[in-house]
Amino acid sequence: MSQPKLPIKKGDKVQVISGRDKGKQGQVLASFPTENRVLVENVNLVKKHMKPDAANPQGGVIEKEAPIHVSNVMVLDPKTGFPTRTGKKILADGSKVRYAKKSGEHLS
Repeated sequence: MSQPKLPIKKGDKVQVISGRDKGKQGQVLASFPTENRVLVENVNLVKKHMKPDAANPQGGVIEKEAPIHVSNVMVLDPKTGFPTRTGKKILADGSKVRYAKKSGEHLS
C-alpha cells in the first residue's frame, strides 16, 4: 500500500482555517502523511508534563506543538499572502511543480 500524498509539505507557510487557532500562520515543521496531519510552529500548543532527565534536569510542564489535521490548514499564496488551494502542473521540460491556484505562482 502506497503512502498518501498531502497537498502541504514541510517548509510551507500555512494559515489555520478552523478550530481553536483559526487565523494563526506558521511554517510547517513536519508532515505525517499516514495520519493526514501536519506540525505547524506555534499552533495547537499543548502542555506536556515532563519527568526530569539528562536533557531536562528540572522537569516540569513544557508547552509544545501538537499535530493538526491537514484539512484545517491552507497554504499561503507566495504572491498575495492569502490562503489558496494548490495544484500540480507538468512544465515543458517535463518536471512536475506545485502551484498556487489563486495567482498561478510556483510553490517551493
